[in-house]
Formats: sequence, structure tokens, C-alpha cells
Amino acid sequence: MRELLILSVLLGAVLGHEDFVGHQVLRISAADEAQVQKVKELEDLEHLQLDFWRGPTRPDSPIDVRVPFSGLQATKIFLETHGIRYETMIEDVQSLLDQEQEQMFAFRSLFTSTESFNYATYHTLQEIYDFMDILVAENPQLVSKIKIGDTYESRPIYVLKFSTGGNNRPAIWIDTGIHSREWVTQASGVWFAKKITQDYGHDEVLTSVLNTMDIFLEIVTNPDGFAYTQSTNRLWRKTRSHGTGSICVGVDPNRNWDAGFGLTGASSNPCSETYHGSFANSEVEVKSIVDFVKNHGNIKAFISIHSYSQLLLYPYGYKEEPASDQKELDQLAQSAVTALASLYGTKYKYGSIIKAIYQASGSSIDWAYNQGIKYSFTFELRDTGRYGFLLPASQIVPTAQETWLGLRVIMDYTHRNPY
Repeated sequence: MRELLILSVLLGAVLGHEDFVGHQVLRISAADEAQVQKVKELEDLEHLQLDFWRGPTRPDSPIDVRVPFSGLQATKIFLETHGIRYETMIEDVQSLLDQEQEQMFAFRSLFTSTESFNYATYHTLQEIYDFMDILVAENPQLVSKIKIGDTYESRPIYVLKFSTGGNNRPAIWIDTGIHSREWVTQASGVWFAKKITQDYGHDEVLTSVLNTMDIFLEIVTNPDGFAYTQSTNRLWRKTRSHGTGSICVGVDPNRNWDAGFGLTGASSNPCSETYHGSFANSEVEVKSIVDFVKNHGNIKAFISIHSYSQLLLYPYGYKEEPASDQKELDQLAQSAVTALASLYGTKYKYGSIIKAIYQASGSSIDWAYNQGIKYSFTFELRDTGRYGFLLPASQIVPTAQETWLGLRVIMDYTHRNPY
């Protein structure tokens, strides 16, 4: 009976959902620059409908691509013809999605407090918003909820403020879920929110930070995209805005910031996953943060949390020129990844975006750094490609726990090194 019930729920979930049966995720290993360029040719073959999870950048960097069943044969023949090595990372994307849906259903429960909330499963947008309200109600002296705008589809955009009082104190900004399919980030954001309320008054580092600084945490930075990953397409990345002159929907909200906007490392094609939008800050989800940060005027650290790849990145992404604080940022990144690895041994690489991963223009931390926010970092959470964006729920809490240790180092350093 239970199996039938689960099956019916899964069927209900899949109706209206995009189907990924037979889709595979291939890891491509380009041996030299010529092979990187060949893989870039694949990107331009729109009829194959390839979804690059990690795009082609340099020979030593793995390339992960989701290939629809209809394009598998053509893609593999292309790679084999040009002598480019590949392996299958995910045999059938839909089977992982089915497992994820079943897990969400099996562990879904009503919660009346943040103690009874299940941190070890993925949650809907409404559940996360309900969690935020309960957290505020339980901790009115420490937590408040601020609405910083409305999305393209008129959903509220909320930020949690953790503060022990005072006006316009120096602050730390943390956002999760700017790319909607990176579900482990929103789930980690929920865990961080609870952790802050638990540790204040008990953990010496966090207590000293919050005694003189505020923390702003935006758990769902792209609410429309996140809702769409749950109603229609689990692997949706972008916003849901409709531009003029194209049938394609959405903008990559991490290519839309006014930092090298429109340069190499973002696409001018509205159908691309990395489409930068028609102009900087065109997306209300981005503009809301820009306005908030500028109006605040005293943000000292800006940390944006993504997945996957296990990286800690700092500016710049849009240019080769090192950040003026490069040495300090590099040393802080090293300290943070060392702390992160101390719990489960999870290994992170670190460096500037352009050196450690790829050239990317219009990113949030480049913008923040150019605003004078020295401690600007991006985390790319677990894993390194076995599951990619479909990280099993069993890894949510371990991921959040270890990431918190890295965050704590950056927050502590920001607090102890005012500027």
C-alpha cells in the first residue's frame, strides 16, 4: 500500500514536470586547448539541448554536461571522433530525481517549531518561508525578517537580520540559492539560520561577532526560479523574467551585476544558461540586493553560496588583474578551507574566480568588492560531480556543518579586522 501511495505521489509530482528519463551527465576531460575549443563547438549546437553543469574552460578543468537521451549518440560520437575522453557520471538523471522526490515525500512533516523542522530533507519555498516566520517568532530579540523587494512573478524577497541592537552597525551579508537548482545551498541557509540562534551566547566567536555586527541572510535569493524547480523543471538555473524579442525565459542572476557586465564569461543569447540579461541589474532579484547593500552602506563581508565543485573563490572573475587585497583574501580563504576540512575531511580548492574556475563577468562578489566590500567570497559547496546539483538529502546537514566552519572563520576575521 505504501509503495502504491509513493508511486501515485511521484506520478503526481512528475505530471507537469520536465522529464529527464535517459538523460546522462557526462564528465569530459579535454587533454589540451584544441580539445577545449572542440567542446565549445558542442555548446553552440543548440539542437542537442546540452546543459553544461561545468562548462569548458581549460584543459585541467573537468567539464560536466547533461545530455538529453535524444542527443546522447550524437554527442558521444562527436567526442569519440575527436579523441576526447569522457565518462558517465550520472547514468539516468530521472532516477536520481525520483529518489529525491520520494525522500522529500517520505520525510515531509508538519512542523510547529524550528526544533521539529527536518533539516535533513529538501523543502518547498513555502516551507522555508514558514520556517523563517517561526524562527523570528521564537527569537524576537535576535532575528527579524525584512522584505527587500518582490520578484518578477510577484513573490516576496525576504532577508533575515540577526542583530543584538544598534543602528546601521557593520554587517555581514550571506546569500544562498541565487541559482535555483543548487538546492543544497538553500537547505544550508536554513541550517545556518538555526545555527546562529543556537550558538549566540554559547559560541564565543559568533557571540563576539553579533555583539558588534549584524548578519543578513537571504536564504532564497531567486524565489521564482526555486519555485519553478519544484513545479516544473528541477534543473532550472535562471530567474523567470520574460525579455522582449525572445521566447526564452530568464537571466542568469550571477551574470547580471554591474561588474564587467556583458564581457567574456557570460552569454548575450537569451536562451543560454549564462545569459547576462539586457542590462546590468535588469533582474529585480539582483536590483533588490544592490539597493539594499548600497542603502545600508556598512556591509563589510559579502558571501554568496553556490554549488557544486568544492571551491572558495574571491574576486576577480571578469578580469585577470588581481584584486588589490589578493594576498589577504588568499590567506583568509586558506584559513577558511582548512577549518572546513577539519570536520569531515572535505577538500576545497581556493583562489580568484578567473584562476580557480573560469572567467565570469557580472558576478555578485566582483560587484561587492568594487563597492569597497573587501571580504567578498563565493563558496561552491559539495560535491565534485558524482551527484552535482542533485546532492542526496543525506548530505545536507554534513555540508552545512562544514561550510559553517569556513563561514565562521571569515566572519571572525571580518569582525577582528575592521576597515
